[in-house]
Amino acid sequence: MITLTHFRSLLLTALSVALLSACSSSVRVPAPVEDRTPAVRPPAASSNPISPAVVEAVKPLPGSENAGKPGYYTVQKGDTLTRIGLDHGQGWRDLARWNNLANPDLIEVGQVVRVSPPGGAVETAGVVVRPISSAPSSSGSATQPGAPTTGNTASSNAPPTQTPMANDEGLAFIWPANGTLIAGFDEVKNKGLDIAGKAGDAILAAADGQVVYAGAGLRGYGNLIILKHNNTFLTAYAHNQALLVKEDQKVRKGQKIAEMGKSDADRVKLHFEVRKQGKPVDPTKLLPAR
Repeated sequence: MITLTHFRSLLLTALSVALLSACSSSVRVPAPVEDRTPAVRPPAASSNPISPAVVEAVKPLPGSENAGKPGYYTVQKGDTLTRIGLDHGQGWRDLARWNNLANPDLIEVGQVVRVSPPGGAVETAGVVVRPISSAPSSSGSATQPGAPTTGNTASSNAPPTQTPMANDEGLAFIWPANGTLIAGFDEVKNKGLDIAGKAGDAILAAADGQVVYAGAGLRGYGNLIILKHNNTFLTAYAHNQALLVKEDQKVRKGQKIAEMGKSDADRVKLHFEVRKQGKPVDPTKLLPAR
């Protein structure tokens, strides 16, 4: 039999167990975590410089401030300094000097280069133009137009005696080779004359001048010589098998400067051009009649 005292003891024990169970099952909320990591701020604009590649991409090309001005030319795809010089009546060395080009082989599409002498000065590359005279010399012999006067002598396959026609510059061109004319002048298809012959035939300077190019760096011309006669006229001699003069060398009218060949051509021939201020002109209008 449960006494009143015993009942009260059991009741107190049950209440204590219930209270302990309730306390142990309560949810504990953790204390907040303080983030002591320094805040990462975005860099200021001044601390994020533009990359060198981007700067290079937007950097103006040399000479761009002169684009479109008279006496300047904007480089196109496929251009070389030699071709630009030929098209503007100048030697590539002059162009390199006027444009301060340390490496003339490095020009960029869009670059603007000077193609006329600075300050409008007239440069003749040191050429002294002397029209050929047919008057007898003090020895009683006459100067033969078309015959070499200095340097290499022309061989027996040189053009016969010619009567040169003086142009408005005082120049009197002669035929540079003896042979059949196989292609005439066409401003679009053929910027000069094609003269047939045999390999090794003499190629003669058409007038006094200075060699401004001698090499094979101009596609389509093979072994090429370009002579500058004054500030107006250039002549070009292409497809040679041998070049007998060097750049900067002065030559005289009738001097043998090369031997005919077929470099970069389908047959042995001389391709001969006359450029007036860089523009191709019909050589037959400046050469003596055959």
